[in-house]
Amino acid sequence: FKQKTAYEISLGLVGSEMCIRDSCSRAFMQHIVDSDEGHIINTSSINGFWASLGGTPHTSYSAAKFAVKGFSEALIDDFRINAPHVGVSVVMPGHIGTSIAENTGKILGGERTDEDYEKIKENMIKMGMPVHNFSLEQIKEQIKENAEAFKNNAPTTSEQAAEIILSAVKNKQWRILVGDDAKAIDEWVRNDPENAYNITFHGEKRGE
Repeated sequence: FKQKTAYEISLGLVGSEMCIRDSCSRAFMQHIVDSDEGHIINTSSINGFWASLGGTPHTSYSAAKFAVKGFSEALIDDFRINAPHVGVSVVMPGHIGTSIAENTGKILGGERTDEDYEKIKENMIKMGMPVHNFSLEQIKEQIKENAEAFKNNAPTTSEQAAEIILSAVKNKQWRILVGDDAKAIDEWVRNDPENAYNITFHGEKRGE
């Protein structure tokens, strides 16, 4: 782990995410404003208000999602003053059954070297996973199983998430939490913000 490298990666991810949001918004904003009615939906994450996975570092992703949430919330007053017929919603999903874990590795990871897998193994051990005696082939298989489990064992399917989002937008909700896990984490953070980073993803205190 190199602090400068991680910092540069974080800036790049946040910059890329916000440039995309800003560019897309500018591209179609005038068309929406000129219409009789419009609505912009931005996807943040539970990591847009809780920058953790319950002990697992999630720095770059969380920083980007905090930025998306802030950008979306800022648009609310902007539109109320300058285009009151245009609405905004920011979506904050919890664990949704998609292929994001698998696809992110394919797109960003490239061809991993043995050194990469050694680092992944070290990180797994730091997170408490019992992989001390795993070979690199077993680590590769574990990564594959984790990605498949992320999709197949999620508490909310992508279809259910779509229904929740569409229903909330129809009801003109600006803050859309998707999934019971997202609602629970939101409640934990709001009720006890000082201890928000002393809990796991499942709500237990760390170390218990």
